[in-house]
Amino acid sequence: MSATSVIGLQWGDEAKGKIVDLLTQQHDVVVRYLGGNNAGHTVKFDGETYKLSLLPAGILHPSVVSVIATGVVINPKAFLEELGRIVDRRGAVPPEQLLISDRAHVIFPYHMAEEAAFEKARGGSAIGTTMRGIGTCYRDKASRTHAIRMGDLIRPDVLRRRLHEIVPQKNVSVRAIAPDLEPFDADAIFEEYNAYADRLRPHVADTTAFLHRAVKAGKKLLFEGAQGCLLDLDHGSFPYVTSSNASGCGIHSGSGVSERIISKMIGVAKAYTTRVGGGPFPTELDNEIGQHIRDVGHEYGTVTGRPRRCGWFDAVCAGYGARISGIDCLAVMLVDVLSQLDELKICEAYEINGRITADFPSHIDDLALAKPVYRTLPGWKSDITGIRRRADLPENARRYVNTIAELMGYPVEVISVGPDREQTILE
Repeated sequence: MSATSVIGLQWGDEAKGKIVDLLTQQHDVVVRYLGGNNAGHTVKFDGETYKLSLLPAGILHPSVVSVIATGVVINPKAFLEELGRIVDRRGAVPPEQLLISDRAHVIFPYHMAEEAAFEKARGGSAIGTTMRGIGTCYRDKASRTHAIRMGDLIRPDVLRRRLHEIVPQKNVSVRAIAPDLEPFDADAIFEEYNAYADRLRPHVADTTAFLHRAVKAGKKLLFEGAQGCLLDLDHGSFPYVTSSNASGCGIHSGSGVSERIISKMIGVAKAYTTRVGGGPFPTELDNEIGQHIRDVGHEYGTVTGRPRRCGWFDAVCAGYGARISGIDCLAVMLVDVLSQLDELKICEAYEINGRITADFPSHIDDLALAKPVYRTLPGWKSDITGIRRRADLPENARRYVNTIAELMGYPVEVISVGPDREQTILE
């Protein structure tokens, strides 16, 4: 069996899309198994830049089947708009090249309204949601009674009946939080979403059965994670997390395929740390160095455009992400962003209430108290974007990458020195 998984080890935005793109041509099927259109990545392909959110990076390769699996929540309008942009630039995508799970859950307008109302009501305690209805859709999935799946969406009678059951109750609950909100109309939502269903129907399938057949046939699968381990609902920095299992723990539940078929788990980490939204961030640089990293690294959200918070590399949090996901090796990304700095720091432990620990805290209050214990390294102050062999990197750049490998306990097999596919060191 030959399957590979690409997992982000930090708070997302680790440049996983580039690694997925590099690996896609070596695989037959690319699987997106969690999240929604709150996650995004940028891929450079054939000299062009693509910003993908719901679609797997495999969509750019006509010979590869792209699968949006059970664990994803789908906004049909956003999905069709994204697919339309791909079609405009690369031509039609046949149904057999793009499959959507009939078990995946659907985001409706009331999900977005609920999420926005909840976030507004939290005031200064807002968790930084993208307001795209992801969390409220997952909540309905867990509570079951208000959930609609893709298999329901493509059956008009079922869709109409379910909306007439759900929408009146949603109007009551949403207007209790946002009294000025215009009530939702079940028939209007049905007409809009039934039109989406007509366009999506050819792509909807039992993707779990398809993936099982692919495994049996010896096809090579690539599992594409979204966001990062520290945003995992169960294992991340709760409550400042996403609503699904963004670590390697989500592969089986999100795809229906056992992790036992995966022969290689690649953990992706930036050469520094970023996060979006609220929550503690021990190595955050709220100063000119942090702004320098933001500007050089173009650290603004693919989906939201929000500026990302930037800080030094944190081997404690990235190491935790690596362990819960069971990775085999590391890809260290955006190393070139650090090239203009005189010295660099890597967090190797936390001091919490006078105690030194290399364990990532399970409680958010402890993480908020964590003071980073740094190892300081010299910078290299030279352009490395044209380098293609590890041996040709400046000594201090090699030392920096080797220190990350030492502190995390995993070999670094990939070093990214620029956004283009060829700006990658594999040897």
